[in-house]
Amino acid sequence: MEALEAILTRRSIRKFKKTPISRDMLEKLLRAAMAAPSADNAQPWHFIIVDAEELLKKVPKLNPYAAMSPEAPLNILVCANLHKVKNSNFWVQDISAAIQNLLLAAHAIGLGAVWTGIYPVPERVDGFKKLFKLPDYVVPVALIPIGYPDEYKEPEDRFDINNVHYNTWDEGY
Repeated sequence: MEALEAILTRRSIRKFKKTPISRDMLEKLLRAAMAAPSADNAQPWHFIIVDAEELLKKVPKLNPYAAMSPEAPLNILVCANLHKVKNSNFWVQDISAAIQNLLLAAHAIGLGAVWTGIYPVPERVDGFKKLFKLPDYVVPVALIPIGYPDEYKEPEDRFDINNVHYNTWDEGY
């Protein structure tokens, strides 16, 4: 799948088959995530691979939007290591770019995934920190349930010319 096709056809998948994800596929996802740009090349991302049922059953209580996580054969908790951050205002962008790369890579290799947000909701951050035993300097940003899709969603064209401006806000595209 070419990059533009992956971008335009990727959808959030919340239903998964129980088929396990190979170590090779997991490594492809992580390599794609770590290829993301980052401010000052800080690369503050860390990834916790989660497939332990006892942990995943607790996730929906911490984040109701991640209710599907116990059904996915694999989840990736994407975190920021604040000790690696050089410009404190940019680490969220760094982690977000890594997550988007991961989502696109999953789609490109035939997997489905969904971005379930943790940061900046304090209760979610605290709950995930405790559940996954994260040190104080690590911030959980998102949990990504991943698996072979057990649903299909048509691509959506979300282009809206009204959201495009030329040179200044006052001038449309």
